[in-house]
Amino acid sequence: MRSWSRIWISDMQEIDKSSPAKARELYESGRVHGCEVGTTRGLQQIHRALFEGLYDFAGEIRQLNISKGNFRFANSLYLKEALAAVEKMPEGTYEEIIHKYVEMNVCHTFMEGNGRATRIWLDMMLRKNLGRVVEWAKVDKVLYLQAMERSPVNALELRELLRPSLTERVDDREAIFKGIEQSYFYET
Repeated sequence: MRSWSRIWISDMQEIDKSSPAKARELYESGRVHGCEVGTTRGLQQIHRALFEGLYDFAGEIRQLNISKGNFRFANSLYLKEALAAVEKMPEGTYEEIIHKYVEMNVCHTFMEGNGRATRIWLDMMLRKNLGRVVEWAKVDKVLYLQAMERSPVNALELRELLRPSLTERVDDREAIFKGIEQSYFYET
């Protein structure tokens, strides 16, 4: 297993190869349906399933501060309180679900692997509450990453980018697995 401080290029290549297979297995086994929906614990269950054996912190809430570019994610001192607040957010409408997704992204619960785990977490909320999932293969990588970067200020761009990609094909293996591939492509 890799600790955050000792991840090398070869380790990242192994993680990039192994984790998508773990994501497929999560769906194929049906274990994804045993994960809590819309909770921090559920997100931890997803992260653990994707990265167990690859990161020694799989499924563990981070205890260090992290940033990306000029953006600092939630301070680790207040992360558990922030996660508790996100967990309480409503998820009855598309707009509420996207808002909750954006806030969970701002928390950035884990040292690595947040995007991959949180996109599955989002799809689980959409599936449970609206009978829909995002067909990630239809979402342009650059536009998605730009919308995510701006979403803490205004989530409208992200909502409107994802809306046309919503599908009722929640159990369609092809759509799910193409979505997993696309989700991992966002990270490269």
